[in-house]
Amino acid sequence: MLQATQEENRVIQRISMQLPVKVEVRVDAKMTWEEIARIRDVSRYGAGFALTRPVKRGRLVFITIPMPRSLRTYDFAEPQYKIWGIVRRCIKFTDAETRSEKYSIGVGFVGKEPPKSYWVDPATIYEIVDRDEEDFWKISEAYTGPDTEVVPAESRRHSRFRIPTNVTVDILDGDGEPVASEDTVTENLSLSGASIYTSFSPSVGDFLRISSTQYNVTIISIVRGVRVGEDNIQRLHIEFIDRFFPLEGIEHM
Repeated sequence: MLQATQEENRVIQRISMQLPVKVEVRVDAKMTWEEIARIRDVSRYGAGFALTRPVKRGRLVFITIPMPRSLRTYDFAEPQYKIWGIVRRCIKFTDAETRSEKYSIGVGFVGKEPPKSYWVDPATIYEIVDRDEEDFWKISEAYTGPDTEVVPAESRRHSRFRIPTNVTVDILDGDGEPVASEDTVTENLSLSGASIYTSFSPSVGDFLRISSTQYNVTIISIVRGVRVGEDNIQRLHIEFIDRFFPLEGIEHM
């Protein structure tokens, strides 16, 4: 675990301030969405703000903010500070004023440019490994193999379980509100995604909300593929964004 000195802790300590921030999230090589939010707290190393959409932990985002020059590492004369950040926290909460669901996002700054691997696949998940000589967080591609601490032995490679699990699918609009809903079943299911039968025809990159009464879970998801099987029934291949599906107790059938 990285340790900080007393001096570093004073610098790392975030300052509460209300600043506008533009957050750009690249879903894949062709699609990007952006949102204007307000900074809740900021430091030289990162910032916190709330979004109406979730962003998976480990994803990179591009933010533009009128950062105080005392907290910048470059572009001191520019009115806007443009910097890449790695999402370290994404927690759903209910906004006290609007009573709407939002997501508390915390990012760590990684520098003026993203890794080259990001441009190959913007959906790449990264993890923090250290801080560099400019005091940015150094990152590397996250290990995507078995998670031996939290995943059951039979699921350690995010195995797909061929189990027809009842789910409700809500198509979400740009504001995160449901515009259509249907009850359906999964064709297969894993910790991080699923294939589901559907009569909907969303586009790759669209956001969904998947709910299971049986497993008492609601997960924001994104469409990664659309396929029609040999039975002429359409499937959606989706990625779970804000949490894993609780596979505890599910057995092969």
